[in-house]
Amino acid sequence: MDLSIILVNYKSTSLVLDCLKSIYQQTNQYSFEIILVDNDSKDDCKEIIIQHYPSVIFISMDYNAGFARANNAGIQIAKGEFILLLNTDTIILDGAIDKSISKLKNHSDAVGCGVQLLNTDGSNQISGAHFIKGGLNTLLPLPYLGKSIRWLGYQLKAKIPSITTIKDTIEVDWIVGAYMLIRKKVIEKSGLLDNDFFMYAEEIEWCARLRKQGKLLLFAEPTVTHIGGGTSSDYYSTTESQNGKNLWDAKGKQVMLSTMVRIRKQFGVGWFLIIFATYLFEIPIFLIGLLIEKILKIGKTKYQFKNILNYTSNILVILKLFFTILLNKPHFYKVS
Repeated sequence: MDLSIILVNYKSTSLVLDCLKSIYQQTNQYSFEIILVDNDSKDDCKEIIIQHYPSVIFISMDYNAGFARANNAGIQIAKGEFILLLNTDTIILDGAIDKSISKLKNHSDAVGCGVQLLNTDGSNQISGAHFIKGGLNTLLPLPYLGKSIRWLGYQLKAKIPSITTIKDTIEVDWIVGAYMLIRKKVIEKSGLLDNDFFMYAEEIEWCARLRKQGKLLLFAEPTVTHIGGGTSSDYYSTTESQNGKNLWDAKGKQVMLSTMVRIRKQFGVGWFLIIFATYLFEIPIFLIGLLIEKILKIGKTKYQFKNILNYTSNILVILKLFFTILLNKPHFYKVS
C-alpha cells in the first residue's frame, strides 16, 4: 500500500462526500486506502459514506476526540508507506495527491510536505509557517498589546512567519494540518500527535518533533482547495474567517488553551510563563484602552465591554489548568 489517507469527521457528511469524490477522481498513480474517523457525530454518516464508498475503512469514536486523537486512531491501523492527514473540507485538484507523493519521493532528506492551499475563490491560503522564538507571534491576536507587538515587529523588520504564497519549493517549520503528507517510518520514530490536544496547535507541536528527522517542505504545485472550518464550524458558532482572533468566544478559549499547551511542550517553562503573563496583562490593558476610546470617542471601536468580561472569563478557565500545563501532566485539554 503506497498511501493511507486519514479523514476526521464531525457532522460534516456532505463535505466528506465531496472530498472523497475528488480523491477517487484525482488519484490514479498510487495505491491508497481511506480511513475515516468519526468523532461521535451521532448521525447516519457511516451508512451514507459506506453506501457511496464501500471500500472506506470507518472508525467510530465513542466521544468527540478532536483532531489529534482521531488522527492517531487512523494512523495506528494505517498500512501505507505514506500517511496523508486530510481535512474533510478539502477538494483535491489536478492529481494533487499523486503529484505530492512523487515530489516528496524526489526529496530524500524531507520527512513530509504540504501543498499550496487555496480558498474557494482560487486565492492563496496560509499553507505553513516558520517558528518564532518562544511563540511570540501567538500574542498578535491580543486586542491592544497585539497591535503594539505587531508595530514593533514591523519596526524591527521581523520576518512574517506565515506562508501564504509558495514560490517553487520551500522549507518550513510546520505545515497546516488540512493537508499533511508524512513518511510513515518517520512517525514511528517521532511518535503520534500528542493526545493532550483537542483542537488547534497540535500539528504545530507535532511538526516540531518531525523536523528533528528531516525537512518539511511546501510545494507551489499541486494545489488543494481548503474550504476552511468545515468541521470546527459545526462545533463552534464562529466562522473560519474569524480564525480564533476573537479571544473572548468559545473558539478563542480553545485556541488560547491549546496555544499555551503547545508553548509549554515546544519551548519550555520559561516561555510558557512569559506568554501567559502577557495574556494576563492584556486584561487591564484591554479595559484601559477601551475606556479611553469610549470616553474620547476615538474612531469607531470594534470592542465592547462584554468582550473584556468574556476574555477575562476565558483566561480564568486557563488559569485553573495553569499548574497542569506547567508540570506538563497528561491531560485532555478540551473546553466547551
